[in-house]
Amino acid sequence: MAHPQKWLIAYNSVSASLWSIVLFNTLFLGTLIGQPYLFEKTNFVTTIIQTCALVEVFNALFGIVRASFFTTLMQVYSRLLVVWGIWQFLPESPANSHWSYITVSIAWSLSEIIKYSFHTTTLKGETPDWLVWLRYSAFLVLYPLGVSSEMIIMYLSLDVGKAVSEYYYYFIWANLVIYIPALVHLYTHLLRQRKKALGKLKAKGEKKDEKKNE
Repeated sequence: MAHPQKWLIAYNSVSASLWSIVLFNTLFLGTLIGQPYLFEKTNFVTTIIQTCALVEVFNALFGIVRASFFTTLMQVYSRLLVVWGIWQFLPESPANSHWSYITVSIAWSLSEIIKYSFHTTTLKGETPDWLVWLRYSAFLVLYPLGVSSEMIIMYLSLDVGKAVSEYYYYFIWANLVIYIPALVHLYTHLLRQRKKALGKLKAKGEKKDEKKNE
C-alpha cells in the first residue's frame, strides 16, 4: 500500500471530484428535466459514489484517521440505508420522485465537497481560513437539510416497504425512530468540533493582528 498520507490525499481529492459530479447532475439535470427523470438518470451514480464512503469506516476502524469509528459508522450507515435500502431496493417508492431526492442530493454533495476539500488541503498543510470556517459552519444548515430529507424519503417509502415485507416495514420504522437520538448525538458532536476549530481560527487571527501591530 502507498504511504497513508498520499493515499488519503488521493482518496479525498477523488471523492471531492465525484461529489462535484453529483452536485452538477442535481442542479443541471434537475433544472433541465426535473423529477422523476432526475432520479432515473442519477440515482445509481450517486449510490455508487456514496458506497465508496465505506472506505472511511475502514479507515476509522483501523486508526488510519483520527475520526470516531462509531460516529463515522452512523453517518455512513444512514446514507447507505437510503441509497441501497430505498433507492435500489424500493425503486417504486414515491420518495424517489419526490423533491426530497433533490434536497438530499444537494445537502450530501455540498457537505462532501467541503469535507473532502478540507481534508485534502489539511493533509497538504495548506488549508485556507475560509475553508476551515466553511467546514465547521456549513453543517449548521446542510446537516438538518440532509437528515430531514433522508427521513422524508424513508417515511414516504413505508407503504412500498410493507408491500415487500412486513419485516421491512418495521425495519424502516425502527430506523426512523433511531434517527432522533442519532441526530442529537451527531449534531452536538459537530457543534463541539466547531467551537474547538473556530476557537483555534480566532486565536490564529489574533496572533496575525499582533504581529502586524508590532
